[in-house]
Amino acid sequence: MSGEGQDTSHWFDDEAGPVVRPYAMTRGRTTSPAQHRLDLIAVVVTEPGAGDAETDTTLAPEHVEIVGLCRAAPQSIAELAAELDLPVGVVRVLIGDLVHAELVHVTRPVPPAELPDESILRDVIDGLRAL
Repeated sequence: MSGEGQDTSHWFDDEAGPVVRPYAMTRGRTTSPAQHRLDLIAVVVTEPGAGDAETDTTLAPEHVEIVGLCRAAPQSIAELAAELDLPVGVVRVLIGDLVHAELVHVTRPVPPAELPDESILRDVIDGLRAL
């Protein structure tokens, strides 16, 4: 057999680089106090005083990267997870940390049920055209 004598306990190769498990980034936490508000379409916005995130030694590099991405433009949880190439659960915990530190806040898009009815908007447009 060609694989005899080789150590097969490694599931990555030399080119993979350092591997950091998601639970290490979250210090073993799987939830955050703000988790109930952090669905995939929730939008993360930086707070005005978040400019010090780069010099805050208590923040992990992933925290700083999230603040930087959201400073450029508000980002949804799904966009941040894709951009950071991290699981959504990890991103939720990290954002929960940032909310607790008051570096970001989370907003929710308007639910479709709260949007005006299309017929009302058509009536408004017709009324404006009549002027």
